[in-house]
Amino acid sequence: MLKAVILIGGPQKGTRFRPLSFEVPKPLFPVAGVPMIQHHIEACTKVPNMKEILLVGFYQPNEALSHFLVSAQQEFKIPIRYLQEYAALGTGGGLYHFRDQILSGGPEAFFVLNADVCSEFPLPEMLTFQRQRGGTPAFVILGTTANRKQSLNYGCIVANADTHEVLHYVEKPSTFVSEVINCGIYLFTPAIFQHIGEVFQRNQQELLLYSCVGEETSNGWQRAEVIRLEQDVFTALAGRHALYVYKTDGFWSQIKSAGSAIYANRLYLSQYSQCHPERLACNQPGGPTIRGDVYVHPTAAVDSSAVLGPNVSIGKGVTVGAGVRLRESIILHGASLQDHTCVLNSIVGWDSTIGRWARVEGTPSDPNPNDPYAKIDSETLFRDGRLTPSITILGCNVTIPAEVVILNSIVLPHKELSRSYKNQIIL
Repeated sequence: MLKAVILIGGPQKGTRFRPLSFEVPKPLFPVAGVPMIQHHIEACTKVPNMKEILLVGFYQPNEALSHFLVSAQQEFKIPIRYLQEYAALGTGGGLYHFRDQILSGGPEAFFVLNADVCSEFPLPEMLTFQRQRGGTPAFVILGTTANRKQSLNYGCIVANADTHEVLHYVEKPSTFVSEVINCGIYLFTPAIFQHIGEVFQRNQQELLLYSCVGEETSNGWQRAEVIRLEQDVFTALAGRHALYVYKTDGFWSQIKSAGSAIYANRLYLSQYSQCHPERLACNQPGGPTIRGDVYVHPTAAVDSSAVLGPNVSIGKGVTVGAGVRLRESIILHGASLQDHTCVLNSIVGWDSTIGRWARVEGTPSDPNPNDPYAKIDSETLFRDGRLTPSITILGCNVTIPAEVVILNSIVLPHKELSRSYKNQIIL
């Protein structure tokens, strides 16, 4: 049997996702019409013999999370449980803390997926690849190719070209190491806990030693349980005939910032034509004009003269008026777009209202289209003391008046604007 663990982080994480993460935990943010981690769960349920999915993080159990777990279990007919860490324990610490829960029932192997990635999730292929490695317990990292400059922002993997064994692993190197990067999706056997346990023992000894001499620990943490899978475990396992990389050519992106959610929205919508054609809107007599891939929630009211797409997701109970133009945007539930508004490269928050003839526009932060290996840059909010042009984000319950332009701006929740803004954060 198999299991899957999805690492969902906690409220101190996802800060680059504000103001959207104020209203809903980042893993539940809707991308292509469903919560971000539903894409992970769907991929896991397609793996034969998958018996249980565990979410590990340090969010306080809340209504949104509980409701999601109940509905996902009903939809996918598989046990899905949330295991709450008592503090942020790092990517390896959470696994080690809940090792008994993960190993209960005796799984032969288990997947570990970071919540903030979007991917085709080639999980069955990773499983086949692992089984081809023979008798020894093989741990598999999903890898993809980045360009030389961007590879420095990720975990870099040097592998044997024939056996695919990981010979060298460096997390966010300062100089070029390899174009093959870690996708944050892994397949482990229970033997991984022995290696994580070694790090735990070493951390404990270090803590004892340093507390005797009154110094800081080498990893800056004050808890032996805080273990980083990438820096503490993979770096040590590389070159020991245990760690392998399975390279994918399928789509993959991190979802760190709100700008990358727009990109992930596009990637998942493009996948729907193969795996979920029923989720894509089509042109129908008396309906709005649909261009490219568009998701419209069944409860949304969209005027027949509106033009939607490409790459638009419209949430529950949204109202779209006459002559509205939407492109490369996510409209969250309860929002109201009045007649003739134009929304491009933007995220419109829950229950927000955009007045007639207003224009809300952002600048896309897409990867370089001329470089097949380019990834999305996790841009800093400011560059050279100025706000970096990015997608426009309206927090929840924002009101935009008629006939104004909001350009490259971030509007925090519960604001009522009275004029146009560009390149500003409106607090």
